[in-house]
Amino acid sequence: MKYKLLSCLFLFLLLSNAKAQSPYQNKVFKEYIKTVECYNSSKEQSLPVINLKTAETITFAFDDLSGGQKSYNYTIEHCTWDWKPSQLNILDYLEGVQQDILFNYKYSFNTLVKFTNYRLTFPNDQMKVKIGGNYILKIYEDNDPTKLIITQRFYVLNNTINIGAEVVPATSVADRSSKQKINFSLFHQAPINNPFLEVKAVVMQNNIQQTAIVNTKPSFVKPGTLVYNDINTNHFYGGNEFRKFDIRSFRYKAEHVADIYRDSTQNVILAIDLPNGTNRYSNQFDENGNFFIRNTDGRDHVTDSDYAYVLFTLAAQPPTPKGNVYVFGRFNNYALTEENKLTFESSRRRYYGNIKLKQGIYDFKYVWVDENGKFDDTVFEGSFFETENTYQVLAYHRKPGSRYDDFVGFSNVNSVKR
Repeated sequence: MKYKLLSCLFLFLLLSNAKAQSPYQNKVFKEYIKTVECYNSSKEQSLPVINLKTAETITFAFDDLSGGQKSYNYTIEHCTWDWKPSQLNILDYLEGVQQDILFNYKYSFNTLVKFTNYRLTFPNDQMKVKIGGNYILKIYEDNDPTKLIITQRFYVLNNTINIGAEVVPATSVADRSSKQKINFSLFHQAPINNPFLEVKAVVMQNNIQQTAIVNTKPSFVKPGTLVYNDINTNHFYGGNEFRKFDIRSFRYKAEHVADIYRDSTQNVILAIDLPNGTNRYSNQFDENGNFFIRNTDGRDHVTDSDYAYVLFTLAAQPPTPKGNVYVFGRFNNYALTEENKLTFESSRRRYYGNIKLKQGIYDFKYVWVDENGKFDDTVFEGSFFETENTYQVLAYHRKPGSRYDDFVGFSNVNSVKR
């Protein structure tokens, strides 16, 4: 018993140390870690939401391009609705072991770039969660939580609130051609004494957490219903359909691929992209920012899919004197990193960037970040009300006297009625 108490204390201190260093967001800490995936196992690339105390699971996977087999561990931590540590004891939300080893791994086969694919299904026989809420999955090395490799958000739904949502034109006439507005209502059976303090609602477009809108107060409170339809809230730029390219095969040039050549690695040159900002809306099929690992050159999508350096070219001038262009998509967690930043060549008036990506189908956009850090995904893409987008509404409830935010409602609605 004394040994167990000391072990728990040691783990708590390590986790506390990691907590001080770790951002509570989707992040990769090592450059040799690629192709991080996390989704509900029933639908590839869906938002990683599972229902509490059901058979639903999260599939999590990544590639280690340094090869070989490493000692990777994982643990999870409960978070508040706005992704801060919830201060709960790990025993309050976790059942089973408090950390475990990633046993499921496979080596690449017949690829120029050697890698090891690690895969995790959660919950599992070793670890389960007891309560709903936001969770962060932490992957670390050598049994040391301070050596973080990946942090990944996921959600456990304790479904006690139903959500009705619709996408409508923007309230302002000037914005009706470029923006979409989300109205929604939360339907609850259990009494909520003070919805202005107890309930938080978050709206995301295409699962993009960086542009999420937080609703702290309902517009109207009715018996059993909280209504969020204020005329000045929940407006999103409709944007444009995502650009896409297909590198399922290196034997032929598929969609949006201009050239393929091979040296020490595979190299793919994409067709030159032009700004869409002044064009009229054009309806085309996309995956709303997602990517799918596939290949037609091998048998196994996971182990037989090779990596290639993919060259992006955007023929555009900087919209302001200072700023940067980034390639933006689910494949990089919509992160604005050095790896995804393009370089401007003034003599040719074009932006260039090489990104190492695994074989598959990819959606992406070009975004502009000015010198003040202001993010704009409409400069090169345009924005149209007609654009097909998915919207996610998430509801959280902290009961009086409770020490955590329960994730109690979730809805996924499309802007185009089918």
